[in-house]
Amino acid sequence: MSSDQRTSHTPQVMVYTLSTCRHCKDVKKLLETRGVAYENVDVDLLEGDARKKTIAEVRRHNPKVTFPTTIIGDEVVVGNKLARLEEKLNEFTDRRA
Repeated sequence: MSSDQRTSHTPQVMVYTLSTCRHCKDVKKLLETRGVAYENVDVDLLEGDARKKTIAEVRRHNPKVTFPTTIIGDEVVVGNKLARLEEKLNEFTDRRA
C-alpha cells in the first residue's frame, strides 16, 4: 500500500518493508496465512518527502532502520523472527479478545 493510500489512523499491525526483500515477504506471508489485517509500506518504492517521512517513522521504532520492521500494537519486531512474531500476534489477539 502506498503512503498516499494510508489512512490517518494508527493501524494495529504495521509492516515496513523493502519490495525485493525475501525476509519481508516471509513476514507478510505469515500475516496473510494467519488472516491478520495489516498495513504495509514498501519503503524503497517511496520517493522524496514521502520516503523521508516514512524512514523517520521507522527510525522511531527501529533506530537502525532495518527491514522488515513490524509493529503489532505497541510491540516492535525487527527482522524475520517468525516465532517472535507468532508470539506477539498471539499476545495481541488475546488482549483484544
